[in-house]
Amino acid sequence: MPERPKKAKKKFVPIVEEAPPPPPAIHGRSASWNPANRFEKLHVDLGDADVVQIDPTDEEEKPRRETQFFRDGTRTIIARNNSPDVGFETSLNPYRGCEHGCIYCFARPTHEYLGLSAGLDFESKIMVKTDAPKLLEAELSSPKWEPQVLVMSGVTDPYQPIERKLRITRGCLEVLAKFRNPVAIITKNRLVTRDIDLLGELASHNAAAVNVSVTSLDPKLQRVLEPRTSSPSARLETVATLRAAGIPVGVMVAPIIPGLSDHEVPKIVEACARAGAQFAGYTIVRLPWAIAPLFEHWLEEHFPEKKQKVLERIRHIRGGTKLNDSRWGTRTKGEGIFAEQIRSMFEVACRRFGIGASSQLSTAAFRRVTPQMELF
Repeated sequence: MPERPKKAKKKFVPIVEEAPPPPPAIHGRSASWNPANRFEKLHVDLGDADVVQIDPTDEEEKPRRETQFFRDGTRTIIARNNSPDVGFETSLNPYRGCEHGCIYCFARPTHEYLGLSAGLDFESKIMVKTDAPKLLEAELSSPKWEPQVLVMSGVTDPYQPIERKLRITRGCLEVLAKFRNPVAIITKNRLVTRDIDLLGELASHNAAAVNVSVTSLDPKLQRVLEPRTSSPSARLETVATLRAAGIPVGVMVAPIIPGLSDHEVPKIVEACARAGAQFAGYTIVRLPWAIAPLFEHWLEEHFPEKKQKVLERIRHIRGGTKLNDSRWGTRTKGEGIFAEQIRSMFEVACRRFGIGASSQLSTAAFRRVTPQMELF
């Protein structure tokens, strides 16, 4: 009986799906996508074209996600931390999320606690604490409150664009001025000069200081790195205006990005000193959790020729293999030869241009305001 011909074995050919192209940069945003939330099992990332109407007649227009604002029903307003390398114990954050949209912002992963993404969501879905001034007054009125410096903000910028309209930060400053509780402000926005009257009143009791954050003096870099912040020249004007008003003012050269902005450190210190800055500090970029892929993608979009160098420098500063090191004592300043070079550049520049350490604010003028006192 003739043998049946053997059937040829079918070769298994795996179906390889091509990776989707990276999303295009969005005008006015530093993030162009939403990385998955590390706490959520399901992730759907709609592109901007899916959620925003685009003018079909304008071929040059790029997708742009509009900012949405949501009421934050928090019942307490003063946050506390015990980190030894932060420099303060209590802070006040009128907003969660930040429309400034700085791609490197270490606060981005905090949006994941809200079920949102650290990417576009962080800069386009902002939680606003409309009751912040009332909550602050209640906490300062309590006998349990021990007068101490409040930092505004410890996480997101208290003077992001919506503050011009909502005036929540100003409302908090009015409460702080009434109680004469010291406050230290960190901001990238010239809007802080709007509140010189309140800051000046607090400063007369040695109870106010402002730190203006300056990452770069290059407006082209600033526009893609921190798209909705004040320009470098506007920040220098802010330093000069605050100093002229008698308000203690310093600069945070932060964050320094090795291989991209570290060479600017001496020039930034010099420019801020000439504008009137009295003290200065610095930090090196941190890339925890979802910020690392966001930052890598941002480099590919805007500085592909520098991407490899920047990432290698960051890894070197973070121990050689990682893009982030969360250890206290090293997370803000890094370690190794490049971290040492940055520290040396910063310290030499401060000595050369006469910038010292910030002076301590005082709680001596604090007063607990009661309804009876308000009658007078």
